[in-house]
Amino acid sequence: MRLYGWFLLMGFSLQAMAVEVVVNRGVATTSLAQASARALFGLRLTKWPDGRPVRVFVLPDGHPVHVALCKEELNSYPYQLRQAWDRLVYSGMAQAPIEVATEEEMISRVATTPGALGYVRKVKANDPVKSIDVE
Repeated sequence: MRLYGWFLLMGFSLQAMAVEVVVNRGVATTSLAQASARALFGLRLTKWPDGRPVRVFVLPDGHPVHVALCKEELNSYPYQLRQAWDRLVYSGMAQAPIEVATEEEMISRVATTPGALGYVRKVKANDPVKSIDVE
């Protein structure tokens, strides 16, 4: 029984968690290259192509959706993203991303903040945000 439980635990932990990158509906972008997504979430790219400022919203570092974003969409690890943020913030080159506690708060804040960028596990049809593809 113990061995079965271990395999069951491993099976669940190895499953990929889908993550959707979301933006405020006022953002004209419909897709991002992985390098652009990494630059936006890494605070190195601070404006959308139309010149509007980007406001980045993130979940806590240990949140499963944050970990999935880093690994699946950004091809990175959460600690690497945190190190990049800290380096830019402490040097005065960028503002820290805004941390939210839940996916519901993420949707609410992205929907009400012009130029906002965030991520959730799944966008529902009635959510007031727009999902964009990371290629």
